Amino acid sequence: MTNGGTPGSNATYAGDKTVQETWDILASDPEAVLIDVRTTAEWAYVGLPDLSSLGKTVQPVSWVLFPDMSKNMNFIDEISAIQPNKTAPVIFLCRSGVRSIAAAEAATQAGYGRAYNVLEGFEGGPDQSGHRGTVGGWKVAGLDWKQS
Repeated sequence: MTNGGTPGSNATYAGDKTVQETWDILASDPEAVLIDVRTTAEWAYVGLPDLSSLGKTVQPVSWVLFPDMSKNMNFIDEISAIQPNKTAPVIFLCRSGVRSIAAAEAATQAGYGRAYNVLEGFEGGPDQSGHRGTVGGWKVAGLDWKQS
């Protein structure tokens, strides 16, 4: 099931969450983790969610590796090191909610029963001018974030 709810036997991941639902899960469940699957360049130049007010930190684990954009073959090992409990919520975030779907599907295949995708991602979709960061996503929702 890719649109929330209770997954069935043919579910590809547990579902999609809005950025506010994501924040609420992270705030209410001590075991919930947010994994940002963007690239090192995106983290450095665009910014990262700031979970410090929740007593947590976002966990950066690239789905694809910059600069060649090859798949991170160690992805599951890296998320397993961050969250070994496969029953805890593991929420994946990317730029616009596309790579994070693939990450949630891979985590589900690896046994994570509560792997979620963040709808609209960190920057959301492009606006009428083709610019991101103005019409949706973590930043536009006014949730905490920081830029280096």
